Amino acid sequence: MHRFYSPSQNITSKQIIIDDKSELHHLKDVLRLESNDKVIVFDDEGNEYDCLVKNIFKKKVVLEIKSKQAPSGKERMALTVACAIPKKLKMDEIIDKLTQLGVARIIPLLTERVIVRLDKAKESLKTVRWQKIAMASAKQSHRSKLPIIDSVRDMKELLLIAKDSFDLKLIPTLLDSKRKSLKEIFCHSNYRNVLVFIGPEGDFTQEEIDLAISSGCIPVSLGKLVLRVETACIAVASFIRLYENS
Repeated sequence: MHRFYSPSQNITSKQIIIDDKSELHHLKDVLRLESNDKVIVFDDEGNEYDCLVKNIFKKKVVLEIKSKQAPSGKERMALTVACAIPKKLKMDEIIDKLTQLGVARIIPLLTERVIVRLDKAKESLKTVRWQKIAMASAKQSHRSKLPIIDSVRDMKELLLIAKDSFDLKLIPTLLDSKRKSLKEIFCHSNYRNVLVFIGPEGDFTQEEIDLAISSGCIPVSLGKLVLRVETACIAVASFIRLYENS
């Protein structure tokens, strides 16, 4: 069944208003849905609604709610990935894949070796683009709750914000000789709120690693191979996802 997203403010006990331009275009012009067609809608809180198309107008579609399903339960672990912004459109792919893997929050990260630098206008446009990619990926993967796509943060700012917000903070790196494996960290403890930093091409600088460790991050290894940014993101999220469901 076709899936759509609606913010909670557009939902009442009996109906849902779809007025987002891209969602309207998909419903009316691409799928060509008509009155009494069945659809599924999910909101900001992970609720799902079985609906019927009721009225189709030029700038909105009214859906009649037939039933509602609340989220099945709180996830064992909320995973946040702070990823150094790679070149070209690779961040688009990262947002897409991390959404499919159930990551709760994605933070585009500036480090010393990040080449891509965005001014405020471009940053705002990129954030909107990434949010749209996350929405499309959530619909495709039948995920009921959208990930949070943060605004761009620099390393020092995020370490300060994250100081007391996570019960585990990890920083994969090639530099630290005392790195632990992910299996070693996750096999003995249960964590509820996890933050993972993913560095740029060329890794974090030694100063960044030292700052992260002094801020409570644990250096970890992702194996002997040197991974690209997008591969490292997927590898970490996949392992933690597997651990969470084991």
